[in-house]
Amino acid sequence: MSYKILEIDPYLEPFEKDINLRMDNLARKKQQLFGNGGNLVDFANGYEYFGFHRTKDGWVYREWAPAAQEMYLTGDFNGWDVKACPMRRLSGGVFEVYLEGKDTLQPGQKVQAIVIHDGQMLRRIPLYATRVVQDREKLLWCAEIEDTLEPYPWTDAGFVPAKTPFIYECHIGMAQEKGAVGSYKEFTENILPRVKELGYNTIQIMAIMEHPYYGSFGYQVSNFFAASSRYGYSRDLKELINTAHSMGITVLLDVVHSHAVKNTNEGLNEFDGTEYQFFHTGEKGNHSAWGTKLFNYGKNEVLHFLLSNLKYWMEIFHFDGFRFDGVTSMLYHDHGLGSAFSNYDMYFSMNTDVESVTYLQLANELIHKLNPNAVTIAEDMSGMPGMCLPIEDGGIGFDYRLSMGVPDMWIKTLKECTDEQWDIYKFWYELIGRRPKEKNIGYCESHDQALVGDKTIMFRLCDAEMYTHMSKFFGSTIVDRGIALHKMIRLVTASLAGEGYLNFMGNEFGHPEWIDFPREGNGWSYHYCRRQWSLVDNHDLRYHELNDFDKAMVKLLKEEDVLSKEAVNRWMHQDDKILIYSKGDMVFAFNFHPTKSFDGYFVPVGEPGAYEVVLSSDDGAFGGFGRVDTSYVYHTQTTPDNWHGFQCYLPSRSAIVFKKK
Repeated sequence: MSYKILEIDPYLEPFEKDINLRMDNLARKKQQLFGNGGNLVDFANGYEYFGFHRTKDGWVYREWAPAAQEMYLTGDFNGWDVKACPMRRLSGGVFEVYLEGKDTLQPGQKVQAIVIHDGQMLRRIPLYATRVVQDREKLLWCAEIEDTLEPYPWTDAGFVPAKTPFIYECHIGMAQEKGAVGSYKEFTENILPRVKELGYNTIQIMAIMEHPYYGSFGYQVSNFFAASSRYGYSRDLKELINTAHSMGITVLLDVVHSHAVKNTNEGLNEFDGTEYQFFHTGEKGNHSAWGTKLFNYGKNEVLHFLLSNLKYWMEIFHFDGFRFDGVTSMLYHDHGLGSAFSNYDMYFSMNTDVESVTYLQLANELIHKLNPNAVTIAEDMSGMPGMCLPIEDGGIGFDYRLSMGVPDMWIKTLKECTDEQWDIYKFWYELIGRRPKEKNIGYCESHDQALVGDKTIMFRLCDAEMYTHMSKFFGSTIVDRGIALHKMIRLVTASLAGEGYLNFMGNEFGHPEWIDFPREGNGWSYHYCRRQWSLVDNHDLRYHELNDFDKAMVKLLKEEDVLSKEAVNRWMHQDDKILIYSKGDMVFAFNFHPTKSFDGYFVPVGEPGAYEVVLSSDDGAFGGFGRVDTSYVYHTQTTPDNWHGFQCYLPSRSAIVFKKK
């Protein structure tokens, strides 16, 4: 069978057998999982069966532990007697226990599973635990019984995510200015209004799935069904999401199904005493760079667990979709480490984990069956063909992939090139680069560039001057340059690099310094693990100028639906450092030259008519020098060789957006 992906990308024709194999594997796996009578949505119901559930007269707890000889439930309810509550073994490696009496388990009580394997007693946290905490007295990680009597009163029926996502990437714990872990409630009260005011219509929340090490940024997950207790209770997270929906804000979960923490006392690893319950055996099951465990996506029980996990976050918490972390690592047996992916052979070789591809297809199909308006984003730097094409066309089914090469380009440029060496042609081709018919999320920096050991764009541009010269009362040519280029980099990236846009919280106003989580090496300090909102709120400092520009930029791009329109290159000039392009009836003119301003520069446009300035990065309100007359109307002229355009003043280090009247 020939799939549409081959028409969309003719370079894939030599790999038709590989595309057919991709689709045959999916069909075969569906047949294995639910035969002719079942369906994917019903298959992903693991959380409704396993874990703790109230019954009419008590509780039932079920667990999957195929290699366990015996299982017991222990906790506060039985004085932590490890053998007082034995579980009954059912078929398929499932254990079960009924607890009579509605008050046998009460909210706040702590419990653990006891697994007997090869004569050893193993303390484990229930796999489907919805709340996990550390018992301060016993220094044990435990599941904690949640109050499930009163369902959350959702008011978001009918909410539909925005067509074009403007994403505010955020972390609940470090979203506050205080030197401590922030809460779901504080985020709802203090941060959501900022997001709304800035104009972002989507939040992408990191570090929600429970993780024992705070400094992992949430990327070493231990308990997949537990919303992190560091920030509060599940009900608080539901309130956050419900409130966001009431404000028109889509909520995405940064989901980590690419690997899991190797810890045995907290996570999935060796739950039943074996390494192969969820993960590959031997070195294949270990990520050499991350020190974590790797899922066996060919195992049906693993698919059941992971797919149920996606449905759980959507159904129970009303998440509108997911950003899938570490997709490149999932797709290849070598996890893409050191691979340049310079030719198509590298996507369809013995190195490709075809079982992972099948899982990602199943995941996307499930998510979009649950919510046709859901949003899925792949963090894939390899450029796997078909990642963001419909499954029926031979694709993997994501809605977007992250434009991961763009931040690398900006950081490399800032680190290695003087301003006079900036490559305008390289900018253009990197920013518009896409797989055909596949959508991207553009961004110039995310949390990755903000971590200790790296630098944000603003910090690279200004360095130590940010500590001394961000005041409006102390001039600095370094800060002037930084502010000018920060705005230009964000505008050219937001308008060109994707059909959606992403910003990490605080970067819109050039948040100083890096992110460093509390650890032994910094004295367990929270100083660098917070967001200093007071800086942008203080109008004696220049941070608010960047913030105001970002707000105006997002507003314009949204109102004019710029990201959905095709970019047309009108003019590039390497020596002048000029880049001019149009999107619809909007014309974007950038002068990246550090010193040269051009008077009477010819700006080519697509259609003749009158054009007005709708945004200038050089506006005084945005920390510029006010060199652009925003009230002037430009009338096009037609050159002898039939070019339409107008002459205008293009100041150095500035960007101007024109719109046809």
